Amino acid sequence: MGEGKGSTLVHLLVVVLSLVAFGFAVAAERRRSVGTIVKDDITNATYCVYNSDVATGYGVGAFLFLLSGESLLMGVTKCMCFGRPLAPGSDRAWSIVYFVSSWLTFSVAEACLIAGATRNAYHTKYRGMIYAQSFSCETLRKGVFIAGAVFVVVTMILNVYYYMYFTKATTTTPAHKANRASSTVGMTGYA
Repeated sequence: MGEGKGSTLVHLLVVVLSLVAFGFAVAAERRRSVGTIVKDDITNATYCVYNSDVATGYGVGAFLFLLSGESLLMGVTKCMCFGRPLAPGSDRAWSIVYFVSSWLTFSVAEACLIAGATRNAYHTKYRGMIYAQSFSCETLRKGVFIAGAVFVVVTMILNVYYYMYFTKATTTTPAHKANRASSTVGMTGYA
């Protein structure tokens, strides 16, 4: 392991878990439920019939893979709150910036994925007798899972940079303080 490079296994696992989450999010967008209006001739009732509900499973899968990648990274780095202190300097500053940015994009990605999965699972099965002209079946809007997928990729990139700067800030030795006993500046009092 090179100095400040971090574990290659951690980098690889975070990237692979994020890419799997991205794949599931794209698959969920492609397999969103679509509703069609069906009219029952006997009861004169109008209702919606939806195709497969596999996008909900894909959305939950993307949610769980991204969550496991973020949990792995935060477990290894001890969420930057516990463990060895970070050495002062630009590496610590960048690690804090990437840490906060990563959590923000992670939260947005998870919100998009779980909201998309929940909304995709919600279907109006039966509407009763409807005489409205603009009757439509409720479905998930296009782009919710894609927005989640974009934020998954951004989170992955920020996580890689966060881990890289975090390991640099923890492996850098702090500057040595001057030995107080052999200081060359005299501190005498005025009498």
